[in-house]
Amino acid sequence: MEIITIRKDHFPEIAEIYRQGLETGHATFETNVPTWEDWDKGKLKHSRLVATLDNTVVGWAALSAVSDLCVYGGVAEVSIYISNNHQGKGIGKALMQKLIEESEANDIWTLQSGMFPENKATVALHKNAGFRIIGHREKIGKLGNTWRDTIMMERRSKTIGIN
Repeated sequence: MEIITIRKDHFPEIAEIYRQGLETGHATFETNVPTWEDWDKGKLKHSRLVATLDNTVVGWAALSAVSDLCVYGGVAEVSIYISNNHQGKGIGKALMQKLIEESEANDIWTLQSGMFPENKATVALHKNAGFRIIGHREKIGKLGNTWRDTIMMERRSKTIGIN
């Protein structure tokens, strides 16, 4: 497996993996796969990673800003998705480790992530990477006609933003 920086030509495979996540009903409140332009606009320009096996994208990770306020410039939200055929093989762990390294190299001191509590693999991935649960949001939004809860998790860097 190789972890490399996302290029625009990776997007069809990224979009397919995202679509697979949408189909689970436990990955996101979103209901449609974005265009490259919308995806690109919504993600930070650094810390965009794909995991590839035999030149095929099998997972991706990227960061989004949590706010436009400058005081939150070192806080980012994690997106991480693994293809259905490659889950449970350590790809998420490897992507998350590299994402943490990249984020800290770009002065991100706090990573946060919101997830559905039913998404046990994602909760475990984050816990194993040093994230902690900081809250539960009850019926925070609807997916279709169903109110959904989310868990908020956070990881504070031990090396960036501690002065």
